[in-house]
Amino acid sequence: MPLPWTLHGDGAHVAPGEVVAPRERLSWPRTIGLGAQHVVAMFGATFLVPILTGFPPATTLFFSGIGTILFLLVTRNRVPSYLGSSFAFIAPITAATAAEGIADPMGAALFGIVVVGILLALVGLVVQFAGSRWIDVLMPPVVAGAIVALIGLNLAPVARTNFEAAPLTALITLTAVIVASVAFRGILGRMSILLGVVIGYVAAVVQGEVDFAAVGEAAWVGLPAFHLPANPVADAAVWGLLPAFLPVVLVLVAENVGHIRGVAQMTDPSVNAFTGRALFADGLATTIAGFFGGSGTTTYGENIGVMAATRVYSTAAYWVAGAFAVLLGLSPKVGALINTIPAGVLGGVTTALYGLIGVIGVKIWVDNRVDFRSPVNQFTAATALVIGIADFTFSFGQVAFNGIALGTIAAIVIYHLMNGIARWRGTGAPAETPAPGPEPARTGE
Repeated sequence: MPLPWTLHGDGAHVAPGEVVAPRERLSWPRTIGLGAQHVVAMFGATFLVPILTGFPPATTLFFSGIGTILFLLVTRNRVPSYLGSSFAFIAPITAATAAEGIADPMGAALFGIVVVGILLALVGLVVQFAGSRWIDVLMPPVVAGAIVALIGLNLAPVARTNFEAAPLTALITLTAVIVASVAFRGILGRMSILLGVVIGYVAAVVQGEVDFAAVGEAAWVGLPAFHLPANPVADAAVWGLLPAFLPVVLVLVAENVGHIRGVAQMTDPSVNAFTGRALFADGLATTIAGFFGGSGTTTYGENIGVMAATRVYSTAAYWVAGAFAVLLGLSPKVGALINTIPAGVLGGVTTALYGLIGVIGVKIWVDNRVDFRSPVNQFTAATALVIGIADFTFSFGQVAFNGIALGTIAAIVIYHLMNGIARWRGTGAPAETPAPGPEPARTGE
């Protein structure tokens, strides 16, 4: 482990044009305040994943804190990042928990999360020794954007179902999210999802849609609920759910690489050398979380946005944030309170949120100037999106591929097949494949 952080200047001020580097810190009171701010920034997205998937919120918060601390250790305190719940897991977890013929639906979902974590860790090891150029070749921007977009848009029916459960509450929540995103500056503007949930929750309480009985019965302090993954030997049907989880590996790779490049651009280019370690750490954190009942993790754009606004990239603040998250996870009452959020609130917030995930995919195309005059790019994106949004399915035996898995396969195969044929036949210029630039802040995906 590197030496402790050095104090930046007088520990109280950041001069214009300066940044607080990852291995620097401000005074401890200010660092603790910044850590608390990172907790607030990640909270809105992180707690929504367990609520939407039926996982215990306290467990997910607990392992997001553990994962963040583990991430800092593996990256040797050089990469400031928070590991929160990844929205890329929502669709496959939802499919797994709704699947028929599974003895332990939640355990089956956790098995998928563990497999994703192991694969991501292996990718991290490969990147550490071979570099990340092969990722750009496998997933050029048109492919990466299509995969991210179809994962968000595939969830649209889930948002509609929750919206219809309490239309007025959902409409209030959605309106609050939209207004808050433009009505406030700084950290409040970045927390529009959380503010929308709070306002929608108050509206639901006024309408008598919230039951606080479980909150009153829950203890203030206690271990979160743990749940082990399903045993694939005892229940072979679990293997059939894996194809729905595998595309998540590609999304997590794209997110991590994009965020590392973004932080490196704003602080120190040498941070890029830790990309492999970051991928390995996120894979390890996801594996541990999945093994004990938490959701998979990813680096959080919300927290990168906070750093960009404050110009403080100190990893010390993330140690504080990780510790806060662990403490929140050790309070069953916090988890019980989160669990009282009604369907109408979730319907309102996810109507915007799932669409935003889709838009992030489109933004990847825009930021990388993907040329949609090229038939290769046109058919790659168009086919993958329709397959994902319509949720095409294909199964043989106990193995089932949903729209996300099939759309991901289609995007990769179509791009490389068409590009190869075009080059071989000389029928058109190859599709443009600029290297992905720093990914903008995104909501918990």
